[in-house]
Amino acid sequence: MPVITVPQAFNEEDLYVDLASLSGHRLFLKCEGFNFAGSIKLKAATEMVEAAERNGTLTRDSILVESSSGNLGVALSMIAASKGYRFVCVTDSRCNLATRLMMEALGSQVRVVSEEAATGGLLGARLAYLRELCASDDRYVWLSQYTNADNWRAHYRRTAPAIARAFPHLDVLFIGVGTTGTLMGCARWFRSWHRPVRIVAVDTVGSAIFGDPPGRRMIPGLGMSVRPPLLDEAYVDETVRVEEADAIRLCRSLARRGFLFGGSTGTVVSGATSWLARHGTRGLTPVAIAPDLGERYLDTIYQSNWVQALYGDDVLAPEAPSDQPFTASPP
Repeated sequence: MPVITVPQAFNEEDLYVDLASLSGHRLFLKCEGFNFAGSIKLKAATEMVEAAERNGTLTRDSILVESSSGNLGVALSMIAASKGYRFVCVTDSRCNLATRLMMEALGSQVRVVSEEAATGGLLGARLAYLRELCASDDRYVWLSQYTNADNWRAHYRRTAPAIARAFPHLDVLFIGVGTTGTLMGCARWFRSWHRPVRIVAVDTVGSAIFGDPPGRRMIPGLGMSVRPPLLDEAYVDETVRVEEADAIRLCRSLARRGFLFGGSTGTVVSGATSWLARHGTRGLTPVAIAPDLGERYLDTIYQSNWVQALYGDDVLAPEAPSDQPFTASPP
């Protein structure tokens, strides 16, 4: 029985969902949402904060600041509350209301940017705001998840080894991309493993991570309007792009079967099932990473009026009977 004194000390690392009976393909989903921050971002947040403490960047007088679409902001809010730091999260209008309220409940200040920058969109506006904030007061400490190597080191040290322990015959790993911290940490670790593992990056349509022009993205968590500084494509074997409408269909289909996951997870599973439909799974051991759970998306992807207004009636088409596998449209 685990007994903890700080919330970041607990993180369920070894929970997987076998999606074969639901998706029609052999696929194991690593669930990263079972911790007090509710997402995989707890690992990166913990690693970045502790590294900043060790090197003296972060002191008792410091005020943590970070740009986040939501999940990292919650993780940092929780750690800041636990350690006694002040924290200011700079987010934008796509951040779920539940996520903002959670950060505020944990004692953080939330600044919402609503106007896009001339270059870089809403992310560019968030970063510009952060630069101005840091220039105004030297107590502000910006961890910069987009450029901080401790972001990917967290997954090199924890996420990838955990997957390897659970699946010693792993063949394919599907990873959603945003800052690319999870992708880079896992890809680097498996590059030197005892067997080759195919690394498939799953991105959302409208993201500019792999050189596409930026477009509309309404679901926070995956994708970026610029190329992430942490990305090294030499470690990526293949990319899959998923329409947001397909990610929503996938999430709602899983929910009809009792699994309530977030939009990032819907994107990753949609991309994985479409890839597996093209390549087959005979003899393969494939794993996908689920970054978070679905409670924070109840007023967006699980709210029919919101979905209908942004994506049309087709996304709300009646579900197949629950004993039938869900399907994902090819990218």
